[in-house]
Amino acid sequence: MGLKDEENKAEGSSEEPKGQGLSRKNSHSSICPTDDDDEEEEEDKKLDLGPMIALKEQLEKDKDDESLRRWKEQLLGSVDLEEVGETPDPVVKILTLTLRSPEREDMVLTIPENGKPTSKGPWFTLKEGAKYSLVFTFRVTNNIVSGLRYSNTIWKTGIKVYSRKEMLGTFSPQAEPYNHVMFEETAPSGLLVRGSYSVKSKFVDDDNKCYLENNYNFDIRKNWV
Repeated sequence: MGLKDEENKAEGSSEEPKGQGLSRKNSHSSICPTDDDDEEEEEDKKLDLGPMIALKEQLEKDKDDESLRRWKEQLLGSVDLEEVGETPDPVVKILTLTLRSPEREDMVLTIPENGKPTSKGPWFTLKEGAKYSLVFTFRVTNNIVSGLRYSNTIWKTGIKVYSRKEMLGTFSPQAEPYNHVMFEETAPSGLLVRGSYSVKSKFVDDDNKCYLENNYNFDIRKNWV
């Protein structure tokens, strides 16, 4: 979730991806307003990466060849073998969303598995004009996830006011969760921007596999709640 003044265009850049273990080529990252047509064009441009192979199978191949073994270790990085499964599909679980602002303590929100908070009201409230950033905590198991990216769209009174995408990176299976910090933004201010907003966000990979669709509401008010 990210929001700028409706009078300005969304700009910014994310931190460098922190994933490890590259086995497939990343897709190009972008942070810009997007439409459904843009998503269809990107799908048309995607390369055929071929069938995925279970990471355990990749590690077992040519294990007696010392040079190949060392090359795979260097390529795959710090893969936790305890988190590697028999099937080729990676498993990505988005655990929490943290709202971080210098004006208050971190607000840690647990993300339900179905992506829909149980609260009927706003999931959280932003103070108008406040600087803030979002931190996503997630866990990767079973196989390497390639080109994990985040997208979200925000509506106010049924009108789309903001849309963006961000590349998170490529990540190896490991027991410890990853943390991805989004760039700092400033919440808009003024009477016209106060009120309730609805958000639809997604986490997908290079194969366009969706790991979570997170739908929720938030408010912008004069003060933190």
